Formats: sequence, structure tokens, C-alpha cells
Amino acid sequence: MFIGHYGIGFGAKAAAPGTSLGSLFLASQFIDLLWPNLVLLGVERVRIAPGITRVVPLDFEYYPFSHSLLAVAVWAVLFAVVYQTIKKYPRGAVVLGLLVVSHWFLDLFVHRQDLPLAPGSGIRLGFELWASLPGTFVVELMMFVAGIVFYVRNTVAKDAVGNWALWALVVFLFAVNLGNLSGAPPPNVATLVWVGQAQWLLIAWGYWVDAHRTSTKGGKG
Repeated sequence: MFIGHYGIGFGAKAAAPGTSLGSLFLASQFIDLLWPNLVLLGVERVRIAPGITRVVPLDFEYYPFSHSLLAVAVWAVLFAVVYQTIKKYPRGAVVLGLLVVSHWFLDLFVHRQDLPLAPGSGIRLGFELWASLPGTFVVELMMFVAGIVFYVRNTVAKDAVGNWALWALVVFLFAVNLGNLSGAPPPNVATLVWVGQAQWLLIAWGYWVDAHRTSTKGGKG
């Protein structure tokens, strides 16, 4: 799942008006930002396997420290505590923690039965929506559009940048998603994980957009 997670990040602005869109993106994609680093360090493993699903050509062989339910819950608590310590905004901290956990449950619907419950657990879960390209596209698009609607309804642009930077981000995310769905498999794992690191640019873009918009509900800013 890709734009579905970003859709959840957009929509969460309604629940935490004082939290930046960049932070909401960071939380919603946190475990996918952590995962490439663990692969680079050799702690977790993935294999390029074209055809293993209709949508994603990856065999996630071992990733309990980034993608097991227990590990994600721990990361969520740590994320929320760090945010609360820095920002002193309890509502934002709770929402961000829930966003971190939401990633696992959204992945549960699309992944093969490869999501572990805990490090060392032999139980693997997944409802395998990635077996259907149309199904994956429609579900993610609905989540993405709904999130954007919530974001737009709960924020207003301070200036022209607040408008065009937002819609440029929306178009870019949609274009990347189409590329993910229709493009060739990555040539190797190194390329895959370095492309994954590029998502940090999307986090920065989220902070930039939100700096040029204001919440209609107020908040900490």
C-alpha cells in the first residue's frame, strides 16, 4: 500500500489540527521508512520475486522488527512519547501513535500472509488484496481521495503556495502510485531500499505544504 497510507495521513489533520501534515505523513509511513534502513543493515531481508503478487513483486522474507504487530505497537508508543516531549500536544501524540499502528492494519488487507504478529512468532497474516490489481487501485484511491477531502475541508491556504504546493503533491503522489502499479520490478534490493528512502522528500513536502496552510479548527500550529 502506498497512497492509502498518505490518504490516512491527510485525513488525520481533522483529528489533530495542531499537528503538521509532515508529521502525520511521517507517522503513517514510519515503519516503511524504518524498514529500508534495517534491510541495508542486514537485520531484515527482502527478495525481488516478480509475479509473487499481481501488484508488488517482493517477497518479504524477514521483517519482524519493522512490520510485526508487536514491534509496530512499540514504535507507535515511542513515536507518541517523543512527539509529546517535544511538542506538548497530547491530542497530536495520540493521533500520531494511532497512525503508526494503522500502517500495520492497512498492510494486513493487502499483503500476502507474511506479516508477523511478533518477532519470533510463526504466525503470519495477510488478506492478499495485492492479488488483484484493480481491487488494490480502487481501494487505495478511495482512501487517498477521502483523506484529501478531509484535509482540504479542515485547512485553508495562507498564500498561493498553500494551494499549488498541495495540489502538486497530490498529483505527484498519484503519479508515483501509477508508476508503482505499472512499472517494472526494481533491478535489485539495493535500488529498492534507496528508492524507499526517497519518501523522506515526501515528508518534507508535507511540512512545506502545511506551513503555508492553517487549520480551520485552530490548534498549536
